[in-house]
Amino acid sequence: MSEPGLRERKKQRMFHDLSETAIRLFLEKGFDAVSVAEVAAAAEVSKPTLFRYFPTKEDLVLHRIADHEQEAARIAAQGPTPVAALRRHFLDGLERSDPVTGLNDHPAVLAFHSLLYGTPSLVARVHAYQERSEAALAEALGGGLEARLAAGQIVAVQRILALENWRRIAAGESIEEVRSDAVRAAERAFDMLAAGLPRFA
Repeated sequence: MSEPGLRERKKQRMFHDLSETAIRLFLEKGFDAVSVAEVAAAAEVSKPTLFRYFPTKEDLVLHRIADHEQEAARIAAQGPTPVAALRRHFLDGLERSDPVTGLNDHPAVLAFHSLLYGTPSLVARVHAYQERSEAALAEALGGGLEARLAAGQIVAVQRILALENWRRIAAGESIEEVRSDAVRAAERAFDMLAAGLPRFA
């Protein structure tokens, strides 16, 4: 009975170890300067084994944020309304300095975001990730054109708020310098969403 659980844990550990090894190399040398063969060698696996877990080089990086893909859909379902739930979650994230909000100055977080947003092929994959997040949120909002339009606006607001916070901190501002502006911007943005999406607010 415990064997499937053990296999799954070993599989997840392999995903994590391969991804973290790759990210470490990419941060040290640059994404384009590191080959998949180098990642496999550093992780002590064969290239075919690596490709069984990660079909593309970009997937090695995106794995770190993959568990957030369904987050907006899950939060929206918690109520009292989708916009209210997502607003509360984002503001709570700012309070915790959750990296997803961009309001985090840990060197490893800043380095990862610089890698992610400074590499064109990774930026393209982030867009695909955001499209899947948007589709999942639209489904949670009931499906149909109105839900897709709402999901697109919500995901865009979260992305823009987080990028603005990250850019300011990456430019040298402290978390405390940015936090109050970040909270005000989030409250204003979600007010706008609530006004424009009455069905979901």
